[in-house]
Amino acid sequence: MDAIIYCRVSTDKKTQETSLQRQQEELKKLADLHHLKVKKVVMEKASGYDVDREGILDVLHTMKEEKISVLLIQDETRLGRGNARIALLHAFHKENATIYTISHQGQLQLSESDSMVLDIISLVEEHQRKLHNAKIKRGMKRAVENGYRPQQNLKNQGVNSGREKKEAPIEEIVRLRHNGLTFAEISVTLKGFGYNISKATVHRRYQEYQDSAQSLDKTKEI
Repeated sequence: MDAIIYCRVSTDKKTQETSLQRQQEELKKLADLHHLKVKKVVMEKASGYDVDREGILDVLHTMKEEKISVLLIQDETRLGRGNARIALLHAFHKENATIYTISHQGQLQLSESDSMVLDIISLVEEHQRKLHNAKIKRGMKRAVENGYRPQQNLKNQGVNSGREKKEAPIEEIVRLRHNGLTFAEISVTLKGFGYNISKATVHRRYQEYQDSAQSLDKTKEI
């Protein structure tokens, strides 16, 4: 299997250079022990309490893009500390990654409390997904009850359906707004039909339409 080595120290002191090199050497031995092919080595100097580290983000991106399934680290504290550690463990779990550590001389063994926290996070995410889908269905149902007919109003359904639409027709935003839907409901309704548009964007487009209409009225008065 392919693997990535990740090494981290918390400061940029010169004395830490030897720690990075030692981590790399020990992790390469660990890879050989488990017959893993190292495709990339990422080393960085950053606090373990930070999630938005360039190195760890590079690791996540590479694993996803190149379908690499194994991460090699000295121990779980090299991955992160505090909440950052839990967040990153969850992120790698979602990518179906297997983590090997020197401290375990094999796959990382999570504590019972860590496993419980990760299970809770997964359950919360699943319920959030269900709630989001329920909001979309509710918005669509309310739109239809107010006379909205997507099969008539949304053009080119089925064309390039594998790609997300980045724009939503302003006439549909106006129609739904006049039918009494909130900007949030308009957003989830249009997302249900493949339009990737946020509540803030819906509001902005509608306000632009209103401003344009008011400017046109003033022009006519002149």
